[in-house]
Amino acid sequence: MSVTLKFARPRRRAFASIAVVAVLSFGIVRPVLGERIKDIADVQGVRSNPLTGIGLVTGLASTGDTTLLSRQMLTNILRDSGLVLSPSDLKGENIAVVMITAELGPFDREGSRIDVDVSSLGDAESLQGGMLLPTPLRGLDGEVYAVAQGGVSIGGWSASGQQASVSKNHQTVGRIPDGAIVERSELATFIEQVAGQRFMTLNLRNNDFSTAQRISRVIDESYPGIAVVLDAGAIRVSVPADIAHRDIIGFIDEVTQKEVTVDAPATVVINERTGTIVVGENVGISAVAISQGNLVVRVQETAQVSQPIAPFSDAGTTEIIPETAVDVEEQNGYLIPVARSLTVSELAKTLNAIGASPRDLIAIFNALKKAGALQAKLIIM
Repeated sequence: MSVTLKFARPRRRAFASIAVVAVLSFGIVRPVLGERIKDIADVQGVRSNPLTGIGLVTGLASTGDTTLLSRQMLTNILRDSGLVLSPSDLKGENIAVVMITAELGPFDREGSRIDVDVSSLGDAESLQGGMLLPTPLRGLDGEVYAVAQGGVSIGGWSASGQQASVSKNHQTVGRIPDGAIVERSELATFIEQVAGQRFMTLNLRNNDFSTAQRISRVIDESYPGIAVVLDAGAIRVSVPADIAHRDIIGFIDEVTQKEVTVDAPATVVINERTGTIVVGENVGISAVAISQGNLVVRVQETAQVSQPIAPFSDAGTTEIIPETAVDVEEQNGYLIPVARSLTVSELAKTLNAIGASPRDLIAIFNALKKAGALQAKLIIM
């Protein structure tokens, strides 16, 4: 039996070339366009609030919990209805204790509905066909903000017999669209007032001094002097005095619709677990020479037959003795000079010319960083 292990795989190299070109050439084909401020920054104060609750799902077809916790919760619910029972009086697997989570939006008011997620806390096998009993959802302050109830949708199914079973998607996590009614709102406050002056704050999703300065400049073109850069992640915008209270929403819409060119720092992100490499637009490589070699390991196994020396003798038995031969060959490496890469296109062509696989590219980028030739920040996930 012969086994050949090659560290260099041509198919993966071809895939690596396609992947690098797909990621890097996107910035080549696309013309230089600005991004809307609303797509790269958030208005401070406009945020959602998490809600949680512990509830009980009923109506399961013998796929629920067998724990004492589920029976105890059902006992408490029945006692509230006037039925005095103990957990030992209840049997069956048609109930399940679940954790309920939801997001209370910044502008959700009383009576509006929000989606909820349901996940099993016990040993339930499936929540298929279950009905969530009314459950209060509380915020981090302990106050009840919504009440959840409804049929659980798991987006799949399961079926089983005595000897086999089949299922689709995860069975112990589900969702109830519009499954909670808001009982108490927590409206966002996005306009602040200090000394009679109204202002709002824009928080960049990716902090950068250049981008923050460009946002301030493009806002000042329409409303001179109202935008001030606080730091790399925040721009304070004053609301002009001549804008009435009812026109503030229109003012925010006008400001956030403006386009700016986002300045992205030179960054290379590597995920060694998956072999994924993302190279930023401004990444450059100084003049270097890169050598890449391929290592081929060949393992060959043969079977030898061992016969006793004396014929018709009981002194020994015929045996099969395996023999393994290992041959290691290091193919000739090649040294490729790499000129200073000024654009993403040149960098992509350089990497593809080497014909490196994703794992090779990870080693190359680490070596370039160590040699001081990679003019970018290297992030390894």
